Amino acid sequence: MKIRSIIFPAFVFVFWFGQVNSQIRDELISNLQILSSEEMGGRLPGTKGHLKAREFIITRYKQIGLTPFGGEFDQEFSFQAGDLKLIGHNILGSVMGKTDKVMVISAHYDHLGKRNGNIYFGADDNASGVAALLYIAQYFKQHQPNHTLIFAAFDAEELGLQGARYFVSTLKPESVALNINMDMISRNDKNEIYVSGATHYPQLKPVLNRVNEQNNTVTLKQGHDRKNTGPEDWTYQSDHGEFHKEGIPFVYFGVEDHSDYHRHTDTFDKIDTAFYYDVVKMILDFTKEIDLQTIEK
Repeated sequence: MKIRSIIFPAFVFVFWFGQVNSQIRDELISNLQILSSEEMGGRLPGTKGHLKAREFIITRYKQIGLTPFGGEFDQEFSFQAGDLKLIGHNILGSVMGKTDKVMVISAHYDHLGKRNGNIYFGADDNASGVAALLYIAQYFKQHQPNHTLIFAAFDAEELGLQGARYFVSTLKPESVALNINMDMISRNDKNEIYVSGATHYPQLKPVLNRVNEQNNTVTLKQGHDRKNTGPEDWTYQSDHGEFHKEGIPFVYFGVEDHSDYHRHTDTFDKIDTAFYYDVVKMILDFTKEIDLQTIEK
């Protein structure tokens, strides 16, 4: 019997590829919507909504096929918030790389909970970063990276970067090549997103420049990382600051503050889904590119 090769028309492949991309995009948006839903109650540490968010992320980690980092997905720690001693929960998964060099990809999942009868949904801040984290994790689970990647959904960022501080304290700084942090990446009226860190670590600029040049949908702007610029300096304004303190290079992707920042109006319906998807793809492109590099400290 003669075996004949089967040739699929190009339009069939394009249709299939488009469906796969659409499904991945829909899952990204769905994860953001779920994390910023009323059921999650604003994700304040110590609340039922926060527990539901934690369970949701762990379920997604398992579905993706991530390996628990440190033996368990849930890294428990204690911290002080005013007069209260609270328990925090970082959620850590990993993908083994081809080398022993490590990169940490992070986003905080906690938010402000309920205040004066209003839920602070935290759609942009920072359900957007966590959904992107899951998207990137899914890609690298299917395409083995060179670096071993730790995917860290940090807790208690809003209470003083507590989760990131504890996590970094458990590491040997020399073992980590880079932190890629995402915090508020889903909406901007100017179609711009900032990346901070290259002023401190100029070795990252060539890759950031290439990614920006290759992208024709969103403008990637560098900045907000210069000393003596007051609130315009974002170096310590999110979890990446704890890595920087230990001399670990970082890049931080985020938008400038908008009118719904830290308000109960930071809701899913305000998300610019087209902008958000383009930003997440761009961050993934940067991660793929930098994963191929040797990052000098």
